[in-house]
Amino acid sequence: MPVPVHRYRQAGYDLLTRRQLRAKGLRPGGAEPVAEIRWRRGRRVAYLYDPARALPVRPMTPGRWRAHTAMMRARRTCPACRTDRGYVIPTSLGRCWPCAA
Repeated sequence: MPVPVHRYRQAGYDLLTRRQLRAKGLRPGGAEPVAEIRWRRGRRVAYLYDPARALPVRPMTPGRWRAHTAMMRARRTCPACRTDRGYVIPTSLGRCWPCAA
């Protein structure tokens, strides 16, 4: 069944996007979008969810924190010199600034 389509800033305040749900500590929880917003001549789309059907965000477990820490460490480690640079390595260069220079 097709969902209602609203124009930009015309959807009202009773429906929320994923980011707005997250800001309130909620997640869609498998619920389908109940409407969508289209703008830029239909090239941009944001799906809207009913906050009454949303579930609370799952808490971070110790295992998830470990996985998140490992993922961020991998993003900060230069593949060329194997050094944790303390910043996310730019994907455009594929290595840290000193190695790229």
